[in-house]
Amino acid sequence: MISKLSKSNIKEAIYQALGECRLKTMVLFEGMDETTFRSQPHPDFSPVGWHLGHIAYTESLWLLEHSANLPCLFPQYRKLFAADGLPKSERVQLPNLEETYDYLNIVRGKVLECLEIADIEQQERLWRFLIQHESQHFEIISFVLELINIQKSKVNNQEWQFLDYSITPSLPLAIAPQKTLHNFEEMIQIPAGEFEQGNDSIDALDNERFASKVYLDTYYIDRYPVTCGQYHSFIEAGGYQDPRWWSKVGWQWLQTEQVTQPLYWSSNRVWDDHPVYGVSWYEAEAYSRFVGKRLPTEAEWEKAASWDVKANRRRTFPWGDAAPTAQSQNCNCDRLIGKTTPVNAYPAGQSAYGLYDTLGNVWEWTASWFSGYKGFQSYPYIGYSQVYFDQKHRVLKGGSWATRPWALRSSFRNWYHPSVRQIFAGFRCASSTIVEC
Repeated sequence: MISKLSKSNIKEAIYQALGECRLKTMVLFEGMDETTFRSQPHPDFSPVGWHLGHIAYTESLWLLEHSANLPCLFPQYRKLFAADGLPKSERVQLPNLEETYDYLNIVRGKVLECLEIADIEQQERLWRFLIQHESQHFEIISFVLELINIQKSKVNNQEWQFLDYSITPSLPLAIAPQKTLHNFEEMIQIPAGEFEQGNDSIDALDNERFASKVYLDTYYIDRYPVTCGQYHSFIEAGGYQDPRWWSKVGWQWLQTEQVTQPLYWSSNRVWDDHPVYGVSWYEAEAYSRFVGKRLPTEAEWEKAASWDVKANRRRTFPWGDAAPTAQSQNCNCDRLIGKTTPVNAYPAGQSAYGLYDTLGNVWEWTASWFSGYKGFQSYPYIGYSQVYFDQKHRVLKGGSWATRPWALRSSFRNWYHPSVRQIFAGFRCASSTIVEC
């Protein structure tokens, strides 16, 4: 375990992670033009250039200023790149690419100097937080680039396809659809009992803490995320026109949005065994009712993904405690493929209960509101998690095909407004009783 490593080994592990994380971040900016760098394709998301500057700003703030007591290297960027500095609409006024890269590199150089003399026993959690912080912004950058790509496709009257930003495009396709027949409607019974929810490890973010035993009654959960083929049946049956399947709030949302399919929907049936994505929480809820099921609670999802009942312990990842790699082929993450894959493509990534695709591919909506666990303590600042404990954000679990390994584990928690239709977000269903398919 990392906590048992020597100080020098911990520093070396952090040094390697910082370098690998930054290398893949910069892959997304190869060949980028100034227009794309500062483009804001959606009012809820900042330009990709802002995210790059914010990564440098956050490292500088916490590692150089707060930890090492150094003066701010670039005070002119303090308001621009702070999370609470400017409205998103004003974040398009950015320094150019070269200036932003210089900012990033100069800060990182100082950060690495500080790592050499840092009291790592006291600061390890902060360093690991910042690696995850960059990982999360990598995923947001990936999302914004896809939005820009979609808009360009519409302007050119072309069918949208995922950008080719895969990190290892030559990866052997052991992730091709499995030839054996799979029943994508299959549900797994999760027997009643306790499990450990949450995470107290050095990597755990504040909203994952503190781990505690939780008892759940017997329930059933889909072995696979809901596929495009399954969701197509909902569309064809008039699901978007039938108020029976929608909650009151969901139906009001639908009447306002006037949508008839997921945001990034493709009619190409080659995607039928891929997870549906681009659905709001309301759409996920409506589909679940349509098939006589419901969305799982966060606790139900996490137990099915992480609990090993035979060993009576929580697994960090569904398959065990070894982090995913391109070679292990446990899940679709880290832009290794650069798009979704069939939901049955990673048999090595099954949970102890036999669920597929709980990590990677698409984030999965749950029925739970985002809130703090018992004993919650903000870290490193209130604005990271606590301000979102407002009963307005639903929890998503599992990660996507663009989630970095440092932010990928069964206890990790994401959150969105239920109205958000995000390209990385899908879902699976659950039920308190068995549903005949």
